Amino acid sequence: MTDRRTYLITASSGIGAETARQLSGPNACFYLVSKDEEGCRALASDLESRGSEAAFTTGDLTDPRVAPLAVQSCVERFGRIDALFNVAGISGRSHGDGPIDQCTEEGWQTTLEANATTQYRVCREVIRVMLRQQPGSNGQRGVVLNMSSILALDPDARHFDTVAYAASKGAILAMSKNMAASYANRRIRVNVIAPGLVRTPMSARASSDPKITEYMKYRQPLLEDVIPVEDVGATCVYLLTDASRSTTGQVIKVDGGWSLV
Repeated sequence: MTDRRTYLITASSGIGAETARQLSGPNACFYLVSKDEEGCRALASDLESRGSEAAFTTGDLTDPRVAPLAVQSCVERFGRIDALFNVAGISGRSHGDGPIDQCTEEGWQTTLEANATTQYRVCREVIRVMLRQQPGSNGQRGVVLNMSSILALDPDARHFDTVAYAASKGAILAMSKNMAASYANRRIRVNVIAPGLVRTPMSARASSDPKITEYMKYRQPLLEDVIPVEDVGATCVYLLTDASRSTTGQVIKVDGGWSLV
């Protein structure tokens, strides 16, 4: 058996891209899925410059046709899927998300669809592939890492009061726990990462707001700042590789102490 591993990552920027860069090397193959064709092309080129193979599908995962197509294309290109990092999502504020008395129908439905339903679709397609494929050199069929948020576990009403976002990220926790229980005896692992406020393109508004960066001195006391994307990427690498081969059904917080204050 070979140590060559194929990673399907639903991102071309932020935490997904940083994780891919840290995973890259001659034995890594990447299949990217994102709405941003330019971002996919740039990240694929970067990964190839590091010795990896890379390909991508451009598409919006809220379209139910995209996940099956992307997963099929990944398997056709690389033969199997060893690891899924399900990271795509939105904040929802611009669509009307907010406290429950202010959250609009559009805000609720758009945020749940973009964050929870897309992960369900990708997980469904990838698990079907993993169940059919033979275990790899580590004796396991695959690993899934789903992206949640600290706001699903430890809310903050002062600056981050968005009910649809919290609900969507909470749904991911429940779905992932269910998956982990369902497939452990088939040698498939499923875990969740729940970051605090991380410096990514999606968090640019909050990360550049002086009131929020000042608030992070209290809310994320370990760093007294927004979390560098490299720190979260390193934890994702652990969860996507054999370093965590005995870990499943877990929710790992990378929150700079958010949950402790």
